[in-house]
Amino acid sequence: MADPKQVVVTADAVEGSWVYRHAPTHWRPYLKLARLDRPVGAWLLLWPCWWSVALASTLGFSLWHLWLMVLFGIGALTMRGAGCTYNDIVDRDFDGAVERTKSRPIPAGEVTVKGAWGFLVFQSLIGLAVLIQFNVPAILTGIASLALVAIYPFMKRVTYWPQLFLGLAFNWGALMGWVAVRGEIGWPAVILYIGGIFWTLGYDTVYAHQDKEDDVLIGVKSTALALGRHTRLALAVFYGLFFISLIAAGILAKLGGIYYIVIAFAGLHLAVQVVRVDIDNSAVCLKIFRSNILFGWIVFLALIAGQVSH
Repeated sequence: MADPKQVVVTADAVEGSWVYRHAPTHWRPYLKLARLDRPVGAWLLLWPCWWSVALASTLGFSLWHLWLMVLFGIGALTMRGAGCTYNDIVDRDFDGAVERTKSRPIPAGEVTVKGAWGFLVFQSLIGLAVLIQFNVPAILTGIASLALVAIYPFMKRVTYWPQLFLGLAFNWGALMGWVAVRGEIGWPAVILYIGGIFWTLGYDTVYAHQDKEDDVLIGVKSTALALGRHTRLALAVFYGLFFISLIAAGILAKLGGIYYIVIAFAGLHLAVQVVRVDIDNSAVCLKIFRSNILFGWIVFLALIAGQVSH
């Protein structure tokens, strides 16, 4: 293993991340493995959960709703870390051959495969402790997502659309949030879930353009390669369908008129992403990808406003 005092900064880590400035040296490789130096993925996993809780909370927010949001926050952080750890174990040989990912803990020699498996179990147990705090329908809904999480890392080997499977897994919280509040699946949540898949297809295609040259060399597939120069048009279609789903979910949930005013700003944000994307500039792709954290806040505030004005 590499000297723990020489922890490598991951290529796309947030500049000045607390992981490198404040975390104990021996913890850093594992915090990197959980992507805590790159928190955007946790936000992208969390937003469908929080959106769905807000969408389902027609009687207003109570301490119970806030508690659900806290649980989803801990769960998203933990399970995103567990998913990334699993992904890095499965993809360790590929990661070592890609410029952007060769600095990840396993190919960089900072964490052994055995250590990564142990860390995966640890994170999964935390996730389980969080999951059992929900009602039984939500627990069963959460368990049902594990099959998608398990197969996702292998999809890039067999299809040019692995981002579709990521969308299926990453937006599952749109179903769980509603079930956690209502105790059953509702059509607004289903529409939000389907729309979220298109959102993921968009932002992760942009993200995948950072690795397209290396992916061709090592034989890994992605929507970035499948769409190529048609990416901007595809992005417009993906985001357009997602925006329509946000409108439809609001109508089905009978949100107040202010929701549609605020959600228009979310639509503008998506349009700006489409206009500004440069598939040949990795820095621009990463910036656009990360901007979806702000986008998530706009949608969340729109949902809250829609419930208040209901």
